[in-house]
Amino acid sequence: MGRSERGLVCDRSDGAEVVIAVLDTSPASFNAEAMEVELTADQKAFAHQAIRMGRLQREEEAVQEALSLWEARERVRAEMLASIDVAEAFLVRGEGRAITEQSLRELAGEVKQRGRARLAAGQSANK
Repeated sequence: MGRSERGLVCDRSDGAEVVIAVLDTSPASFNAEAMEVELTADQKAFAHQAIRMGRLQREEEAVQEALSLWEARERVRAEMLASIDVAEAFLVRGEGRAITEQSLRELAGEVKQRGRARLAAGQSANK
């Protein structure tokens, strides 16, 4: 899964790309109207402390940073939800793997076996 100009893109197993979500953050997509934001007393105190410490120049920077962090979190959330959708689609098509206590033990055994084989191959190559 990755990003492109079109949004979040998932590569299917057949090689096709599927656009899952379109995220338009271009400056043209935003309304140029000013927005008034009321900070709580605690938020104002927090912002003023950052200003006194030289971390910020003005309250607006605190709001801009908060919105940037929120936007980043929402992008991650959208990617995670898209990944879940892809995983669910795999399960619907029968391409998933049933997970039970027994299958986990078997998987762990397979991983250990492959790891031991790689380790042994690496040790004999170093001799």
